[in-house]
Amino acid sequence: MAHAKSKYSHINSFHALQTLQVGTHNYQYFSLPKAAERLGDLSKLPKSLKVLLENLLRFEDNHTVTSAHIHAIADWLKQKTSEQEIQYRPARVLMQDFTGVPAVVDLAAMRAAVAKAGQNPDKINPLSPVDLVIDHSVMVDHFASSHAFHDNVEIEMQRNAERYQFLRWGQSAFNNFSVVPPGTGICHQVNLEYLAQAVWTAEDDGQTFAFPDTLVGTDSHTTMINGLGVLGWGVGGIEAEAAMLGQPISMLIPEVIGFKLTGKLPEGITATDLVLTITQMLRKKGVVGKFVEFYGDGLADLPLADRATIANMAPEYGATCGFFPIDEVTLGYLRLTGRQPERIALVEAYSQAQGLWRNAGDEPEFTDSLSLDMSSVQACLAGPKRPQDRVLLSNVAKTFDEVLELSIKPAKQDKEKLENEGGGTAVAAQTASVQNDAPSCTLNGEHFELKHGDVVISAITSCTNTSNPSVMLAAGLLAKKAIEKGLQRKPWVKSSLAPGSKVVTDYLDAAGLTPYLNQLGYQLVGYGCTTCIGNSGPLPEVIEEAIQCHDLNVASVLSGNRNFEGRVHPLVKTNWLASPPLVIAFGLAGTIRIDLTTEPLATNDQGEAIYLKDIWPTTEEITTALRQVNTAMFHREYAQVFEGDASWKAIQIPESQTYAWDDTSTYIQHPPFFAGIDQPPAPIDNIVDARILAVLGDSVTTDHISPAGNIKKDSPAGRYLQAHGVEPKDFNSYGSRRGNHEVMMRGTFANIRIKNEMLGGEEGGNTIHIPSGEKLAIYDAAMRYQQEHTPLLIIAGKEYGTGSSRDWAAKGTNLLGVKAVIAESFERIHRSNLVGMGVLPLQFVDGQTRQSLNLTGREIISISGLSDHLQPHQSLQVHVKRDDGSRDQFEVLCRIDTLNEVEYFKAGGILHYVLRHLIAS
Repeated sequence: MAHAKSKYSHINSFHALQTLQVGTHNYQYFSLPKAAERLGDLSKLPKSLKVLLENLLRFEDNHTVTSAHIHAIADWLKQKTSEQEIQYRPARVLMQDFTGVPAVVDLAAMRAAVAKAGQNPDKINPLSPVDLVIDHSVMVDHFASSHAFHDNVEIEMQRNAERYQFLRWGQSAFNNFSVVPPGTGICHQVNLEYLAQAVWTAEDDGQTFAFPDTLVGTDSHTTMINGLGVLGWGVGGIEAEAAMLGQPISMLIPEVIGFKLTGKLPEGITATDLVLTITQMLRKKGVVGKFVEFYGDGLADLPLADRATIANMAPEYGATCGFFPIDEVTLGYLRLTGRQPERIALVEAYSQAQGLWRNAGDEPEFTDSLSLDMSSVQACLAGPKRPQDRVLLSNVAKTFDEVLELSIKPAKQDKEKLENEGGGTAVAAQTASVQNDAPSCTLNGEHFELKHGDVVISAITSCTNTSNPSVMLAAGLLAKKAIEKGLQRKPWVKSSLAPGSKVVTDYLDAAGLTPYLNQLGYQLVGYGCTTCIGNSGPLPEVIEEAIQCHDLNVASVLSGNRNFEGRVHPLVKTNWLASPPLVIAFGLAGTIRIDLTTEPLATNDQGEAIYLKDIWPTTEEITTALRQVNTAMFHREYAQVFEGDASWKAIQIPESQTYAWDDTSTYIQHPPFFAGIDQPPAPIDNIVDARILAVLGDSVTTDHISPAGNIKKDSPAGRYLQAHGVEPKDFNSYGSRRGNHEVMMRGTFANIRIKNEMLGGEEGGNTIHIPSGEKLAIYDAAMRYQQEHTPLLIIAGKEYGTGSSRDWAAKGTNLLGVKAVIAESFERIHRSNLVGMGVLPLQFVDGQTRQSLNLTGREIISISGLSDHLQPHQSLQVHVKRDDGSRDQFEVLCRIDTLNEVEYFKAGGILHYVLRHLIAS
């Protein structure tokens, strides 16, 4: 693997290398129309596949990319699918700090390993540009005050001083590595508004090459940039690190699902309503591991910000990407956001020359397709725990009541059991809970009762919607009308506004809407993901006590993209995704148990019932407000995007090629992954006499496997931190502790909402140690199994690993001693991450499940068929020894999907593979 600057294809077997003149500039490029003279007609190829084809033409080397790979994409049109593996090289890498810190920790550890091997640690350096945006660390500790932003940022800097010092060291130690400091914006919004160029350029051999802007990101919502015609998707930090170090991304040429958009959104319907509708449709269709490409003449009137909102949610509908082609709307957005005129001219000329430009009536050929007339979209939310579960606004209360009834039934049963056993005070407590005995609370001098369904968090947050001026301005307009009607948010509602960039603050100020948002308690709390990533901060103490003492099922409403169990706040059981104006509306109502289409939001001081329709902004009002968004705002806010404030600049950093690890740090520790890297990897062998660590159900997310938010005081991670002198108030979050493997392995499978079927579905990260029968935290059980030299397995249902591209969900699984995960199906990124960490993903076949095979978790499992001759999609045999001595066996499909992945697995993981090659060279 060469460390020198990469060279573009000099093989050029399809004679595609051409010159494109734009103004006075000449660019070298690999022409798709020229290649088509030898490949055949490519005009009907989906535009997203054209981007992949150009990538292969540019990197043709007769080794990682051959003419057969290039022909395979052209031949895709025959069957609209392909089994061909290709090697794809994105132009750049995007990171956020939760995933970026462990990635830089890995790079630092790799440098240490290279130095230990007696070689130059500078061998470990990104070969492609890497931008890391610090956006996941700010928490909503303070809210509804004029000093909330200042106080939250101050606390953020204090909490994360070690992490930020480490990132600043990385910025100085590594080439091609830039850090956008905290308090700037969300990585995807910074990417959309500033970093992305739609067409990228690079110097090589004294010439300027032009090619599509492409990237991978260590956050699953990297797909947001697809709205700008940029092909990008989320990968785990493991895969991103390999890409940084020059390793191509191994992938199968995907199926492409076309999504045709026609018509226009009706009056009063937002982009959020549209994206929740699309998410539900595509989840139902089944697009996991596939590209989705949007087309149709409805795109002509679909703003770029709306496209980005739809593309952002690709992980929620399960697709690898949600791609929009380049057209006049794209160019208009590039102009608005202050891209250079020369670049905009290049984007237009290049995309037209390459057949990447959207023309009216374009109908590419797809594997399959579906369509939506946007005029049919209705107001909606998604919840209570999955983003694909769309609920019409009129049905939200009914849906919540159904969920509540399900949660109350066990309580009723427990009450009856207690009565039969002569329960006393326990019966009284259960009776109060079942009958919804509402506790009386006093907060800031206001008295109220807190009830099931009350909204305790109302948060405008997350890249999905804060990148979209139309919905943000709609929220401001709704706030203005609410104040004018004499409304105020309910006192039990924790309200917050966390924009995705400083530009949002500029245009809300310019439109005169900030004072109204402030009056309702939606003051600026920070520029970052906040509530959507679980950084919602604590609820007022009186609220938390009421929820816990009375077992209340309360709600959050947020403008985010994720509402998984236990993610937003550990005490909030139901979480609802909504547009920013609806977030405020539910903050005014104070409850989710309301039909906002027919019932009044609230009554003002004059006794007047105010309905949602009375304060909902018109399309004309939003359009007028949108005129305040101007190019000067983007120029001003991004002029010094990498500079940071005085606190950032004051961070002292050591100047050294290798990192000086501090054994006392509870944030950054030298990880154990590369121990023994100078020795040959152990041969692949069968798994013998393994125990099952957990039996899990469907839709287990990476949040369940590796939580990002709250660390419980009495959890293994909490006990570790306290043993190292950290008080619970300073625990911070799992996400912020990802540079410390000791915390993260203790946090693996520690989500308070995870349900291990070995414990009858009881919530919490516990298991049964076999054969002792002792109930233990999963981490504690795993450590005991390691002492007993017992390999471990995880058994799961459908869609295992949905959600964030969280490499610690695979790293933690590895460190617990899990050798394989057997599931009904895997989400794309997590399957790849498991392989990248040397954990075997295996899939049930022939409709079999853990239930049909009667797997209880008490079995001894062996897996045969593993050897150094392992092949992609190989069948393996699972041998089961049950408690009663009986034996059984079944077949599973090995979900190592490509030959490259086989090589990674043999090496112990993708980074081990890369590092071994670097040391060998």
